[in-house]
Amino acid sequence: MYTIGQVAEQFGLSVSTLRYYDKEGLFPGLERVNGIRRFCDRDLESLRVIECLKKSGLEIRDIKQFMDWCGQGSATYFQRRSLFLKQKATVEAELERLHRTLDMIDYKCWYYEQAIRDGGEDRLRAMRPEDLPEEIREAYLQAHGLTTAG
Repeated sequence: MYTIGQVAEQFGLSVSTLRYYDKEGLFPGLERVNGIRRFCDRDLESLRVIECLKKSGLEIRDIKQFMDWCGQGSATYFQRRSLFLKQKATVEAELERLHRTLDMIDYKCWYYEQAIRDGGEDRLRAMRPEDLPEEIREAYLQAHGLTTAG
């Protein structure tokens, strides 16, 4: 069994966040000893899923719905799977956006390294994408949505 402070530290969350989750019903079977919350390994696994869903962009009320489905047993497997498929698509779209962002950053790092080396941007401004070094060209094209990752 773990105290709320131990769980907060382990997960990098505040105690008040864990209290809020409990108040919202995200830990339906949470044990209390003399009014003090005690977390078991099952609660920690629930918290891992809660944090995963939260980081994927799901709101607390939707996470609560998921936890309610879990309490209903196997009859809700379809709903739970559908929720995770939806969140998977959301995360994949966010990853794609972040990859394009990183590609732009990579391109601009190269660009300014060259500008520093050249003492200006004239040569760079005159360059077409096909004139760029291959790895930089790919980052440039990705950042501008002109090709897809392969």
